[in-house]
Amino acid sequence: MHFTAAEITAFLGGFLWPFFRIGAMLMAAPIFGAQTVPPRVRLGLAFLITLVVAPMLPAQPAVDPLSLSAVVIIVQQVLVGAVMGFALQLVFSTVIAGAQVIAMQMGLGFAEMVDPANGQQTPVLGQFYLIFTTLVFLAMNGHLLLVELVIESFDTLPVGPVGLDRDAYHVLAGWGTHMFAGAVWLALPAVASLLVVNAAFGVMSRAAPQINIFSVGFPVAMIMGFSVLLIAAQSITPQFMSITEQMFDILRRVLGGGD
Repeated sequence: MHFTAAEITAFLGGFLWPFFRIGAMLMAAPIFGAQTVPPRVRLGLAFLITLVVAPMLPAQPAVDPLSLSAVVIIVQQVLVGAVMGFALQLVFSTVIAGAQVIAMQMGLGFAEMVDPANGQQTPVLGQFYLIFTTLVFLAMNGHLLLVELVIESFDTLPVGPVGLDRDAYHVLAGWGTHMFAGAVWLALPAVASLLVVNAAFGVMSRAAPQINIFSVGFPVAMIMGFSVLLIAAQSITPQFMSITEQMFDILRRVLGGGD
């Protein structure tokens, strides 16, 4: 069997360009890109996904892998994949930010531990919220939706030297500002309840100055905080799913698959 240079180039391009986009997405995504996941596992997963979906993708540009044009295409594919993973990172950062606000109100801001996903110090309550929402994300098949989205992106945003435009990055950055609104949305029930508790202790301290408000208020605030978290736990799942659906809608619009 004899293969021409054009056939070999087309074969390599049909696998390499999707591999870089899918691999960059997995490297930047919060679950797949965690520090606890070895890089070899991520590369192997990207290789397997690319191997499965490559025959179903549209024809890729036949470009010499060692040329300057190939370098430009690789950079663009890495940027597209990184944008998709970064958008999902914003969703999970929203949950962590909301948990930090609740922890500060409860007096648990000092209780921190190392986040194994990114190696940074985060409140213990933030770790609880992160684990909980990660399980919800996997239960709603969010990881499969993310893989489906990156496969659809090859139709809406074909491989080429031109990737995302400036407006796409502006839309993504604008949606990132809603992360703080989403964090307040998640933390609002607990913060409002603890605000009432703190206001009640303020009235008590004025009415009975002999009471040591710090020795009494600190444990009561923690107990009330955990009670509110137990009651508000049912609302976390629909709120997180709503934020995740908004993220997927924004990504489809950024990638050219929606209005």
